Amino acid sequence: MKTLLHICCGPCAGGSFPHWKRESDELVGFFFNPNIHPLLEHRRRLTGTEEVAALEGVPLLIDPSYDPEEWFREVSGGEGSRCRLCIGMRLDRAAAEAVAQGCDAFSTTLSISPWQDHEAIREQGEIAGKKRGVVFAYEDLRREYRGSVRLSRERGIYRQKYCGCLVSEWERYREHVR
Repeated sequence: MKTLLHICCGPCAGGSFPHWKRESDELVGFFFNPNIHPLLEHRRRLTGTEEVAALEGVPLLIDPSYDPEEWFREVSGGEGSRCRLCIGMRLDRAAAEAVAQGCDAFSTTLSISPWQDHEAIREQGEIAGKKRGVVFAYEDLRREYRGSVRLSRERGIYRQKYCGCLVSEWERYREHVR
């Protein structure tokens, strides 16, 4: 089975790759994260992803699109939470890339995070898979989270302190600036 793995960042990739290498005959990484702001943060996470993919020997496809206007349009004013809409946007793009690459399935490293909405990941992945005609392979990898933190520290991989979007960065500080 050939699997495309949507990657949010290097640390989550490092913790997720072992599982997906065992589950797949062929694994392809895919970086697409227009939610990450500012541009410098986007580049840091892309660099960390490239470093981990190279260390793990996983081929990496990159959609370097960085269009904050498009992202804000997609996640504001729609039905559902900002996070659900953002996850849906990224997983839909990953599903489309999985089809373009001839993959049997796709998944995401978002499922390693204890901070992500796993119900939204599963739901939006299944919607994207059905829409694009490819299987969404959800796996709850939160048990691997601590190991991903340790591994990123050992390897010197940049580790962020917020989800990526401007709003999540504000949420991180809002209690401290009131």
